[in-house]
Amino acid sequence: MIEITFQKTEDAKALFRYLQYYLASSALSNKNILQIEDHHIVRIHIEPQMKKDLEIIKEVFYKFIITSKQDDWFRRIMAEHYYYQDEEEQQQILGIIHSILEGNREDLSSFLDDLDMEGNIKHSINEIFHEDITFSFDSFVKFRMRPLMDQMAKYVEISIDEYKMEQEYQMFIQTLREFLIGREAKLDHIHLLIDDGIHFFNENYFEMKRGDLVRMIDRKLLINHPVYVDSVTIAPLLSIAPAIIYLYTEDKEQALVRTIQNIFEERLLISSTSDFYKNKGMLTYTADEKI
Repeated sequence: MIEITFQKTEDAKALFRYLQYYLASSALSNKNILQIEDHHIVRIHIEPQMKKDLEIIKEVFYKFIITSKQDDWFRRIMAEHYYYQDEEEQQQILGIIHSILEGNREDLSSFLDDLDMEGNIKHSINEIFHEDITFSFDSFVKFRMRPLMDQMAKYVEISIDEYKMEQEYQMFIQTLREFLIGREAKLDHIHLLIDDGIHFFNENYFEMKRGDLVRMIDRKLLINHPVYVDSVTIAPLLSIAPAIIYLYTEDKEQALVRTIQNIFEERLLISSTSDFYKNKGMLTYTADEKI
């Protein structure tokens, strides 16, 4: 028999529900085999020879931890170690953590390559689970899973740093959007080509010289935001404040393109570099015909 005691009745009930759900097609779902007592003790009766049933119990216990308890532990680390107690902030940080765990943030997961949370949890479960064992869930977490908590703290640390950077980025974007409000456009529209470099073209597809762009830059931008404002691309775009920006690139997801899109929003139209050369060629051909 496996007997697990919980301090919190909601934890005992949660595990019991998980066991009922995942063992619905197993003999272990029989009410005489799976029981909950006094709302805080879960008992599972299995035969010693049924190794397969023990493996099923381990897997269900693992699912219970990662789906029912893991986020609570992350939140506790945020609150106790980093003093992030606001629920909305915690949720945003949790979103970053889950994106790392799901393999969607390679830029951040590279800092955590030496960590194996899944393997650590399963190792701790394998160490304690036998056919005949009685243990306290809270003691199991406190003593057996201490290495896991250290790993979780590293995930929280990395995710909080990323959250702070994202908050600063959003404030920066909002500041630049406000800079654009009511600003008179120096050109109705421009063409911006990101190919083997960054090239500005006027409405007639004539390339704008770097010196001319520098002279058009509003110095307040560089004085107020000397670190963040890119003087090659962002500063000229903000200073010209065109009604429409035709941007041509083969990589719409690169950081510079996303930043321009976040600042200029509906003013921006994105196309491929081949469209630029096609449109420029057509305009040149039309001009030659008129001559």
